[in-house]
Parts: sequence; structure tokens; C-alpha cells
Amino acid sequence: MGQKFSKLSDKHIEFIQQQKLYFVATAAGEGSVNLSPKGGDSLRVIDENTIAWQNLTGSGNESASHVLLNPRMTLMFCAFEGAPLILRTYGEATVLHQLDDEWKQYVDLFPPSNGMRQIFIQKIHTVQTSCGKSVPYFDYVSDRDDLANWAEKQGKDGIERYWVKKNQTSIDGFDTEIVKRTGITTD
Repeated sequence: MGQKFSKLSDKHIEFIQQQKLYFVATAAGEGSVNLSPKGGDSLRVIDENTIAWQNLTGSGNESASHVLLNPRMTLMFCAFEGAPLILRTYGEATVLHQLDDEWKQYVDLFPPSNGMRQIFIQKIHTVQTSCGKSVPYFDYVSDRDDLANWAEKQGKDGIERYWVKKNQTSIDGFDTEIVKRTGITTD
């Protein structure tokens, strides 16, 4: 059944790299808990205690606001094919925006996208595995291109207008710092 580790093993890293879908959970001290599915070519294992993932523009910006208030983050990976396994990484995360010094260190790890909003860096303190024997089998067909196509159609200016209109605060009203830390002018 469940096991705990202080870092990712080579076997854990190989499992993570094979997954087409993962989940991100964050929460501030109060308000809503956020749980978001992520996919595509958006996650990199940096080392045994560090994961970076690219956050694309979406309807909400909960993870950014939560991490600014409370850096706890959990990532979860499930085997939908092959041997059953659930793997969770627990740690503290930082959110990087385009004007942050560390942005340049990570941005080239990911495919370029007009929709790239932030990069999150999770410093892992615990890895937990569990059996996953009740997770159903699913067949992977392909990634969805809808978000990438929408971002491409919007262009850089359209995406920034969207950030100003829809991504400055969480659903609970917490600031995401997207305008301040990307240099967008709101005039």
C-alpha cells in the first residue's frame, strides 16, 4: 500500500515522465481549495526534490494567488494504463512571472506559447505512493489543441488583455500579481 519518501527515485521520475495528465492542488489559509488538471508538455522534473510546471492562461488563476498566500502545493499523478499507482508530491511552491529573475532559468524548458502565464517551482519535501487499484483504465488518444489554438488566435496583446480582465484575482478575491509581475499596463 502507501509508502513515503523524502525525494523522487529514478523509478518515480520515470513514472511521472510517462503521464499525460496530472493534478495540482493549492489552498490559501481560507477560501476555496483549488484542484486543477494539467496536461500537454507542461511539466519537468528538475531533480529529485524539484518539479517545474508551466501554467497556461485559463479562466481562473487560483494557483498563483494561493501560492502567494500559502506556498503549499500537492501534485498528483495516476496510472491510467499499466500497473496501478498513484504518486503525490508534497512541497512548497513559488510562482514565477515574466519579470522575475528566475523566469529566464526555466522558460526555455517548455514549448513556447502565447498563453504561458506562469511557471511554478515545487520544492518537494515528501513523496507518497499508493496502490491506485481503483483508478480506472483509460486510453490516451491525444492532447487537446483547443487552448493552444485559442492563445495563438489571441496573440500576445489579446492574452495580456485577458489577464487584466480575468486573471488578476482568484475566485475568492486574492491577488495573483499577474499585472505587477509581467509589466502589463492597464491604461
